[in-house]
Amino acid sequence: MNPLQKQGVGDFRYYVGTSSLAQIATREDRVCVLNILGAESSEVTPIGHAWSGGNVVFGTAPGKGGQVLATTAGDIPVYNNVRDGLQAGHRFNCGVVYLPPAAARDGVAELIRVNPQLKKVFIVTEKIAVHDAREIRAMGQQAGVDIFGANGLGVADAWNRVRIGGALGGDAPGDTLRPGSIAIFSNSGGFSTTIAQYLRMSGWGTTTVVSSGKDVYIHYAAPEFAFALANDARSKAAVLYCEPGGTYELDAHFTKPVVACVVGRWKSRLTRAVGHAGAMAGCEDDARAKERWFMDKFGVDGIFTPDEPRFSARGALVTNIAHIPGALMAVMRANATLPDFEPEGSLVLKPWFASDAGLALPASLALQVVAPAAPYGAQVEQVNRQVGGILPRQSMKDASGASQMDAQTQLGSLHGVSMLQAATLAFESLVKLALLHEVGDENDQRLVATAVAAHVNLHGTPALAAAQAAREAGNAPNAVLAAAVAIIGPRCQQGARDAARLLIDRFAAAGLKDPLDERFDLGKVDILGCEGLVGAAPDARAQVLLAALDARGAKSALLRWLRGLPGHPTADAVLAAITTTLAWTPLMAKRVSRVTAESLPWWMALFGTLIGASAPDTRHHDGHFCGIDDAQLLGRCSLAETTFAALIGLPPVDDDLFVFQTLFGLLLTNGPGAISAQGAKGAVSADGPEAAQRVQLNKALVGFLTHTGYAHGGNGYEGIAFLNEQFRDTRLTDPADPEHGIDLAALAWRTAQRYASYKAERRSIGSTDIAKLPGVNHPVFKDKPVNHDPREVFVAQLFEQRGEHNVFHAYYRALVQALFDAGVSRNVYCVNVDAVIASLLLKMLWKRLRRGDVAERDLETAAFTIFLYPRMLGCAAEIDDHLNRGRNMDTRTPASSCRFVA
Repeated sequence: MNPLQKQGVGDFRYYVGTSSLAQIATREDRVCVLNILGAESSEVTPIGHAWSGGNVVFGTAPGKGGQVLATTAGDIPVYNNVRDGLQAGHRFNCGVVYLPPAAARDGVAELIRVNPQLKKVFIVTEKIAVHDAREIRAMGQQAGVDIFGANGLGVADAWNRVRIGGALGGDAPGDTLRPGSIAIFSNSGGFSTTIAQYLRMSGWGTTTVVSSGKDVYIHYAAPEFAFALANDARSKAAVLYCEPGGTYELDAHFTKPVVACVVGRWKSRLTRAVGHAGAMAGCEDDARAKERWFMDKFGVDGIFTPDEPRFSARGALVTNIAHIPGALMAVMRANATLPDFEPEGSLVLKPWFASDAGLALPASLALQVVAPAAPYGAQVEQVNRQVGGILPRQSMKDASGASQMDAQTQLGSLHGVSMLQAATLAFESLVKLALLHEVGDENDQRLVATAVAAHVNLHGTPALAAAQAAREAGNAPNAVLAAAVAIIGPRCQQGARDAARLLIDRFAAAGLKDPLDERFDLGKVDILGCEGLVGAAPDARAQVLLAALDARGAKSALLRWLRGLPGHPTADAVLAAITTTLAWTPLMAKRVSRVTAESLPWWMALFGTLIGASAPDTRHHDGHFCGIDDAQLLGRCSLAETTFAALIGLPPVDDDLFVFQTLFGLLLTNGPGAISAQGAKGAVSADGPEAAQRVQLNKALVGFLTHTGYAHGGNGYEGIAFLNEQFRDTRLTDPADPEHGIDLAALAWRTAQRYASYKAERRSIGSTDIAKLPGVNHPVFKDKPVNHDPREVFVAQLFEQRGEHNVFHAYYRALVQALFDAGVSRNVYCVNVDAVIASLLLKMLWKRLRRGDVAERDLETAAFTIFLYPRMLGCAAEIDDHLNRGRNMDTRTPASSCRFVA
């Protein structure tokens, strides 16, 4: 021992001043708190001071001398420094340090230097530099002062009713720290209190609780605790909570029973320290190593669990704090020791409400719901009456709860469904996925197809007139559709939305679980006040809808009930019954909100209008659309067939529909960072989603449409023109024939050479405005010699499996190689999804284009519009998500982040 050090107690090779746990926190201790007015101290010091009978004599806060910290036990005076407090006549033997990490060493030095009576220092500060911790250790050793911490929550003694330095026991220490026979030593401050509460519930009280902290230096560690435990007559056993890092526990010699809880196996996979429990792996001090240490100490061969209770009279090892009471009971029973008092309850999870989200859970997870204590019971009952989910509002700028974009693969997903999976789903299923967060089944598809198709034929409507006027004015497809959808304002479907609200109320009150349940007793549904759902005379539009649903074989308990009402159902009521049936299961599981469910009729009208407006007014007639009569349109056609007819004006074949359906899924979303999504989200943000009734869904769709264009969404448009130009003089007759007779490599090489010459010419005149070839070089994976758009790869594989050839797609693949060979690109560009759109559409309609059945401009327009169809669903998902989660004007960029360019 250094001769300058004071002689301590025990056989330690260093100074230790406390010989018993009973000496760590006593009623005679008097405390000085450094940084007493700091955020953490000002919250917890008053509570500990009052519980301890007023043990804090003063605190320090530089520049704030003369102030006080108010407590229920009286005001605590505040001085600029420790010396001022001593000169004012105060005396203390314990110091508590709440200073920032850089100041902690100097704070400890001040306490030791100016107060010879100092015996104990409790450091709450975390992340103290190792160098500073070493100096703190040296100062304490030389002065004969015990240091506790750092990064701890101090100590508490239930027998002495004293707390020093921290928040052990929480806001009501007496409720948790009941006097008993178990000491606690914990690396975690929060778990110190949690363990005490677990013990109390099972009949064990506590003596001294030490929150040791978990910085690199633990100044009062397991060996010191074990020594003091042995000398404390009150403590019959101890509980240790240990995390990875350090060998303190290995050196501890316990003479009393111990239950050790070792956690942190997952940290062994880390390469750097994490948080207060951080420990580098591979130093033989990880969680598994510590588990072995304790098993050797206790003479056990495994971990204690309720199913396999391994223990000895010396102790037990657990890895879950919930198992501590059971392990302690077993160990103490082996020592013929009874609990301190009758158990006060159980901390086993007791849920007050539950939702299995429709999953079949195993018994261990299907916890029984219990009746809550007052006043929570009434609150839970109120929550259970709530229909639909309510999401916390937050800033949704550049964020989404609907879509994601994987930065590594550049592949998007919507509500957990990847775009590759979406490419295999029907358009109708994607409608339900976008708004109701789950893929639609066959019955859902029937309901969606009828509800959307009911709004496609726009004959005689202002929406069609607006779209046609925009078309004749030379507008791009997105502007044409925006003109139409702007007409479909909130009043257009107000009746259907009111009916949906009424249906939700009545069927929720009646206890409907499954909206397709044919055995559900419809007599439970209250019909009082439902007169607005029916009329005295038949509603022709409602009759068409009901006939179409019958033709498709759609099922719905709500529709059955509606048909049974006295009178004739209105069209609004039928549409509301369709959409409420679609929404019912996710609504009852609180996966979607009431706002979403009640908005569905408006969405169906908007989707149908967008599809219909993409066809010129010459294809809209009374009773039929694009040559398809309304009964067939509503009662038989899929949405893929309807959209094909709207775009091309011709009936599709099966291969055409497969192409359309594949493209719909691939183009559904590109994540919240896409320009189109930002336009949609910005429109919701500007309306103010916190008052959902103000948000105009049609205006939000206009925001999406105005944020698409020839660069975003229209690349397929440019790709059609590009491919036409390349193949115009090739005499190609059938692009599906592998024996087409065209040397694609040579054709691609000529294109690459022309483009290289074009770029060189532009650069020679100093121009940086160089047109890009449509359909290539996005996304870019700069570290890869060959780039691939995963969507393009998926399509290529899909059609290869089907045995289909596409000369235009093959040409694009030859082109990116030729561009690399010609030195135009440093790596092989990818063929992107816009090129796929152009290739598939041109292949589909090449023969008709050659015959003159389809104009080249119509085909180019179709390539742009086919992007808009699926993206309207993806943006609808963003709109609905922002409506439910967002804050008013939360997509703004702060002025401090904006810049002016001169």
